[in-house]
Amino acid sequence: MRFSPCTGKCTEEGTHCEGCGRSHEEVAAMRKPVADLVNLAHEMQYENIEEFANAVAGSIKYKMGLSH
Repeated sequence: MRFSPCTGKCTEEGTHCEGCGRSHEEVAAMRKPVADLVNLAHEMQYENIEEFANAVAGSIKYKMGLSH
């Protein structure tokens, strides 16, 4: 399966968002980990959010074996 990012044109009808094509179940599953990361950034009072987000992305790639 290929990930499709949010387009900002979210819909709630049917089983899939017409904006990104993801199932509403998949969209809902993404909300919790993203909210947890946002909360962590707030708790730590990070000022460099872009670096934090890039580090998280890098960690995911590393854990998935996509980083050398």
